[in-house]
Parts: sequence; C-alpha cells; structure tokens
Amino acid sequence: MIEIIKEPTEDKPFLVIYKPKGLPSAPLTAEDSENALSQAVAMFPEIKTVCGKKPIEYGLLHRLDTATDGLMVIAATQECYDFIMTEQAEGRFIKTYTAECNILPDNAKLLGGFPADIPVLPEVSSYFRPYGEGRKEVRPVTENSGKAALSKLGKKKLYTTKIEIQKLSDTRAIATCEITEGYRHQVRCHLAWAGYPVIGDQLYNSDKKNAENLLFSATKISFEYPRGDLNSYDRKDTWT
Repeated sequence: MIEIIKEPTEDKPFLVIYKPKGLPSAPLTAEDSENALSQAVAMFPEIKTVCGKKPIEYGLLHRLDTATDGLMVIAATQECYDFIMTEQAEGRFIKTYTAECNILPDNAKLLGGFPADIPVLPEVSSYFRPYGEGRKEVRPVTENSGKAALSKLGKKKLYTTKIEIQKLSDTRAIATCEITEGYRHQVRCHLAWAGYPVIGDQLYNSDKKNAENLLFSATKISFEYPRGDLNSYDRKDTWT
C-alpha cells in the first residue's frame, strides 16, 4: 500500500507518495488496480481529470522500477502536469537515489555488453539500448561503442547520473545518485558500469551470492512549482 507524503491542495495540486518495493508504478490495463497510481486515484479521483502520456496514466509524472521503493509525484490538474513535465524536460526536476553497493571493479566485464571504457566519477553519461533475453535489461552506449551497439539505440539521447560514493569498507559503499530526466534502470546500470553494483540487484550485480533485497531507494525529489517556489521532499531509505 502506498503512503501519502503530501496531499494535493488548491495552490499545490500535486501529491507526493511513497511506493513500497514490489508494487508497480502504473497499470498495464484499465482494469489493473495493483499499482501505485491506481491506489492514489482511489484516494484522489481528481487525478483522473489529467491527460498524461497514456490515457490510463492520468497525472503520473514519472515511474519507479517495481523492485525500487521511494518517492513519486502525481499531478492532480492538467496545468500542474504540463508545468512539471516541462520542468523535467528542461532538467529542473531532480530525483535522488540512495544505494548500498558492492565494490566490484570488474563487474561490467563479468556481466558483458558494457562499453570497454569504465566511466570516471562523479558523473556517468551514456545513451542506452535494450539488452538480453526478453530485453529485460539495458546497457550503456557511447560514441566509442561499436556500430552494432549504436544501431540498437531506442533514442539517441544522452542520460547523466551524478554519483557520490562513500566507502564503508573494501567491499561495500553507499552511493548517492542524482538524475533529472531518467531512462529505465538508468541509475542501477550506471552504478554497475562504474563498478558499484547495487546489493541485491539480480540484473546488474555479477555477485549473485548477494541476491537479496534490493538496497536501492528513491529518497528525495526537488522541483519548482510554481516558478521560483522550490518544493523538496525527503524520505530516508528504508533498508538501513
């Protein structure tokens, strides 16, 4: 069940929710009710007045992977939705993730499909392509990637993750990651490429011995609404 962090008001017609792990962000069909958005709509029906990316997604402004817990924002009016979508497109909608990671310098090589050049922190940038059986994973693509990888790009758009690492030991670290507009699995994949795969990540961590609960949470969201009025919402990660 979702948790309401902020209810929509007349001057701030959006809600902020906490989505638990294992719950999808959005419905696959109109009848699907086992997801974060449908639970929010049941409590705040005005969300259904918003025309979003898909008819059944209403005011949903962004998603989290099903395995990821954390903060999400949903617009309750069309004006609010359009404004915040523009903020995202222009890089002013900032999402922060916290992860506990293994330190595995050879992780990308062991998994395969990653560019040969390991990124240098604190910023990781790449395009993305689908990867693996059923296209369940993604892989970074750079201008130095081969023609085969470049030809598989869904969209030639550069995505950047800012990563701050705090080492806990020789084998573990805490990563604080910041993005604006994101791609599917972006942060987890960029961490894996940099040699800091998230503990419990069965897709991007080569150390399958640690296939436990995914230690990855969306812990902070910041954006302006209206212009000049900064809204910032924090929630400590739930796995510590």
